[in-house]
Amino acid sequence: MNERVLRVLEFTKICSLLSSHARSESGKALCLNLKPMGDIRDIETAQNETEEAVSVMTYSGQNPMVSFSDISPFLSLASKGATLNMKMLLSVAEVLRAAAVVRSSLVTDRENTPLITSCASLLQPLSSLCRDITDAILSEEELSDHASPELADIRRHIRQSGDRVREKLNAMAHGNAYAKYLMEPIVTVRSGRYVLPVRQEYRQFVPGLVHDQSATGATLYIEPMAVVELSNELREWRIKEKNEIDRILAAFSAQVGDAADIISRDIALLTRLDFIFAKASLARAMDAVVPQMNDEGIVRLNRARHPLIPADKVVPLTLRIGEDFTTLVITGPNTGGKTVSLKTLGLFCLMAQAGLQLPAAPGTVTAVFNEIYADIGDEQSIEQSLSTFSSHMKNIVEITSGVTERDLVLFDELGAGTDPTEGAALAQAILSSLTARHIRTAATTHYSELKSYALTTPGVENASVEFDVSTLRPTYRLSIGVPGKSNAFEISRRLGLDESLIDSARELLSHDTVRFEDVIANAEYHRQVAEKERELAEEARRETIRLRNEAENLYKETRDLRQNAERKAREEARRLVDKARREAADILQQMKDIRRNAAAGDAASLKKKLDRSLDELSDGIASADPSAGPVPASVKPGDRVLVLSLNAEGTVLTAPDSHGDTSVQVGSMKMKAPLASLRIVQEEKPKKHAAVNTSRGLSGGAAVPMSCDLRGMDLEEAIMAADRYLSSAYMAGLHEVTLIHGKGTGVLRSGIQQFLKRHSNVKSFRLGHYGEGEDGVTVVTFK
Repeated sequence: MNERVLRVLEFTKICSLLSSHARSESGKALCLNLKPMGDIRDIETAQNETEEAVSVMTYSGQNPMVSFSDISPFLSLASKGATLNMKMLLSVAEVLRAAAVVRSSLVTDRENTPLITSCASLLQPLSSLCRDITDAILSEEELSDHASPELADIRRHIRQSGDRVREKLNAMAHGNAYAKYLMEPIVTVRSGRYVLPVRQEYRQFVPGLVHDQSATGATLYIEPMAVVELSNELREWRIKEKNEIDRILAAFSAQVGDAADIISRDIALLTRLDFIFAKASLARAMDAVVPQMNDEGIVRLNRARHPLIPADKVVPLTLRIGEDFTTLVITGPNTGGKTVSLKTLGLFCLMAQAGLQLPAAPGTVTAVFNEIYADIGDEQSIEQSLSTFSSHMKNIVEITSGVTERDLVLFDELGAGTDPTEGAALAQAILSSLTARHIRTAATTHYSELKSYALTTPGVENASVEFDVSTLRPTYRLSIGVPGKSNAFEISRRLGLDESLIDSARELLSHDTVRFEDVIANAEYHRQVAEKERELAEEARRETIRLRNEAENLYKETRDLRQNAERKAREEARRLVDKARREAADILQQMKDIRRNAAAGDAASLKKKLDRSLDELSDGIASADPSAGPVPASVKPGDRVLVLSLNAEGTVLTAPDSHGDTSVQVGSMKMKAPLASLRIVQEEKPKKHAAVNTSRGLSGGAAVPMSCDLRGMDLEEAIMAADRYLSSAYMAGLHEVTLIHGKGTGVLRSGIQQFLKRHSNVKSFRLGHYGEGEDGVTVVTFK
């Protein structure tokens, strides 16, 4: 596509907007260099990639891409044998870590993302190399003691030598022999050597090497001769340390150089995926849809919204071209939205051909065009001595000479800038030529001649942007099939122009022109009336649906309330029956106690009578309870049944007698119950439950490690991670664990130790001893 057209139709602004959704600089660059494609298969593949990425983001709720740096220059250096510094190696590890994260997020068993999955599956994270680098390099300036056994041994000697030097100097600083010669009894460092601050006047009493002096010259920093040999030994170990660090970095650099091709391919794949997910993120932000593509020149925009107009101001556009007509003439007043409609048509075709989804309603269709030509805006050039008309005509000449049937042509104010009669005739001739060649063309104009031309010419259709004369405001709605009116007289009248001047101007119009404009105005009036009536009918339909839904919801609520009331009534009745039964049992017990030896038979008779009345009451309640199940036709010994009167399960002991009564054992109690008060209990298969042991130290989960690495986190993240780890370790029964926070500035170490003071499970904590990590770790003991 022509770069000028991409700029005029504001496609470059869309690319800039797209780049803001990318996570990497290389991804942003790919977005900014996006160009429309011409092969429908490539376009459909790009659209499918975007839709798959939208599906992934919708399913996961976030963009799976992570930021990464462009390390191509580092790879080039490493492949040539150069040694990378710690910052460069950490950047390489960052890319490898990003590849691992993205691969694990995208290579899944999802079946609806084949393109993205196949792309992500090509990533090779080189996890071993990434882990080795991050384990060995703690920061951009610090290498871990464990980067190699040799380095650990060298640093052990450095610490030991340093301790001997400091001990010797401390003894001198606090001893009677030298204390009186010192400015302060402290040991400090100058030029990498341990020194004492000696007063200038006592220089001769402290033999040694002067490494520095204060600004006033009153203090000399002297390395006493007694520690020079020890300091030299310390310096030798530091030189060995530097050589070992250089060797380790060179070894890592060699590994990176050997894998440079793999890492470069990972960067290219990550950049591609970042670009795809940037398209998906933009589509979600615009509430966009996938357009249906065709190579037949058919375009149907369904409620299209220009993506650069704020969502609260944009008016949806519905437009079509390429089916029953190939040329669309858009008319209407100034500031009515004609140019916006033209730009939206061209921009949507460019976006679709670039693999971007469109902010429109489903059913939107766009065609694949080889070229899109646009003559929009005033490009008058003083340097080239071109007038507005000449500038437009220069563009039109280039368009008409190079356009083909597979192109789209957009004209804004075709024929403007010269004599209206000649301009209208020239515009009509240009449109006739393009229509005869079946070239998809859209043009805006004010010429009435072109409105008449569109009404009478096959393959050409009118369209107009609405204008509300009563408010002097455009509605920005486009109507296909109706020519627009300029409304110049109405606008002038509303703005206060003298009525006589308007009448005089109207008399100057030809009779045919006046009648034509009146016909247009009348047709537009009736169309707007019909549109309003349609909107009222649609609103009435929506209101009817709303009232119907409310009625259905009210019916459901009423039914639920009635069922709840019945259920509560049955529960209350059962409660009363249970209460009455308990009271009856108490009364009978009292009667038995009173008449234990006299009228036991009468008491048994009274109990039987009372049970029968209670059973009848329970049967009445049960019969009103449809959820209790059907009355069994018969039961046999051993059946499990529900005794409704007790709301308890029991076992049948005897078959029903002639009266329909059967013996049932409920717990330790045996009783007679009528068949109507029993319900069969369906046997359920026993469920296997996994035994759960919640006691500390017997967890069946994965083993908890003895240490937690907090390096690279900020303080808040580190505290959260430490809290989770300590809880897991405590529940696993560990007695002592290690938190690795590194040495660094000490902020992380201090914050972690403040947190440990408040932790309820922590008994004590300390810094690591020699061989444990020293100041870089904190050892925690649980209660």
